[in-house]
Amino acid sequence: MVNLLKFNIAKLSGKVVASLAKRGSGSGGTYAGHIFTKIGGYDSIKELASQLKIGSVLITGTNGKTTTTTLLIKLMSNDIQIRQTYENNILNSMVTSLLTQKGDLGIFEYGIRNMTYGIPDTVEKLIKPIGVVYTTISQEHTQVAGVKNPFEDYFKAKKLLSQGMERGTVVTNADDPRTALIGLEKEKDVNVNYYGISTDGIEDIGAETVSCPKCGEKLTYTKHYLNHRGIYSCSCGFKRPEPNVKLINAQFNPDEWILSIEGNLLNYTTSKNVHLDLELHVPPFGFHNIYNTLASITAYATFTPEVENIESTIHQVFDNLDMSFIPPGRFEVVDIGGKFVGLGQGDNGDALKINAMFMNQFVDAPLEFIYTTPEENEEDIFNDHFKVIRSMNPEHVIVVPGRKSIDKAKEYYEIIKQEYGDAEFYPLSYEEMDVRISKLIELARNSEYKYVIMSGCGEEQAMWERIKRGLIDR
Repeated sequence: MVNLLKFNIAKLSGKVVASLAKRGSGSGGTYAGHIFTKIGGYDSIKELASQLKIGSVLITGTNGKTTTTTLLIKLMSNDIQIRQTYENNILNSMVTSLLTQKGDLGIFEYGIRNMTYGIPDTVEKLIKPIGVVYTTISQEHTQVAGVKNPFEDYFKAKKLLSQGMERGTVVTNADDPRTALIGLEKEKDVNVNYYGISTDGIEDIGAETVSCPKCGEKLTYTKHYLNHRGIYSCSCGFKRPEPNVKLINAQFNPDEWILSIEGNLLNYTTSKNVHLDLELHVPPFGFHNIYNTLASITAYATFTPEVENIESTIHQVFDNLDMSFIPPGRFEVVDIGGKFVGLGQGDNGDALKINAMFMNQFVDAPLEFIYTTPEENEEDIFNDHFKVIRSMNPEHVIVVPGRKSIDKAKEYYEIIKQEYGDAEFYPLSYEEMDVRISKLIELARNSEYKYVIMSGCGEEQAMWERIKRGLIDR
């Protein structure tokens, strides 16, 4: 039981620290929560979280957390006042928001890489979320503090964030076998709303078949949408659940995508059934953002108390997206005098594949791939990248260090050269970023190919924005 005197002292101290942090040069985004916890202890966090009238929703996954959280915040802010955090995946950040913001509902991004650093079971016990939203679970983020962790531990840590839930709703990706299993195992305790894709208009390149997360046997896929996401089943009886919210049709035009979405799901806040029939007009924002769109819409329809306004609010947000919520470095295709250059961050296998699928909409002639490499100890990322490079069947490959190690980049190049004998390597230094950027611009602009894709790793997302500006402004 919470000590109210200690709780009130912790609350006052945290608010004072937050007020001082606003006046300083730093963000102070987590320090108020740190002080509150240090003085009040974990029992005070429980008390603070319990004071929300509706409760808290946590968003987690390997990819798509920040975008899904941002979209959900945009949607929910039309209906009620909320407390929020994104891009700051620690408990102190959530506590700071609970302490300093106002609102009946908390929406918090929460990344977890392992049980030690992420303490997911502890977070669940303290915050007592009414919702956990899962985007996707893959093997890209299993390295923590320079140590490679077993994927089984990473997966278990994700599960633990919702494992203790006894009320609320889990929102999860039906197309991902791992997130689907989490949902299926939670159906005995809470409601589960699934989202996914149900159209022939999306097909993966270089599809990935994974093992059944329930029994370990290889899954059988009848459809691949993106990497291990698709329609699957296993001899043990495990199979993809039917989505409550699903994409049923998609039209991909150069200037606009039209997404048809339908849904039937239970709204947790009102206990009412919600029906969705949507035709959304969005910018060409990448195939991964289709999943982020479905996740945020499903979560919004699950937790908003204003069920009568759901469809109109969704249209208001998605039909007017200005893309400002996506950070610099997102993949884009630019036309420079009849040459189409696709460029942007692709710092894991999932991201690079998404970029490749986007680029493939434009390609009808030989292609050049300008590849920026991962760092040392990132061989898994390189292996995933190389699969994507092969799937695009480039006529020519250029390799440039994407991060600091030139020696490691040269090793990756030697592997690529075995398959693409005329591949070229440019040992551009990270310390001379202006030189690196200028050379990448030059390589794309002077390429003899009509279609060029430039992607991979980059130390800063802003690098890609500078390259794009350099191509367009010349």
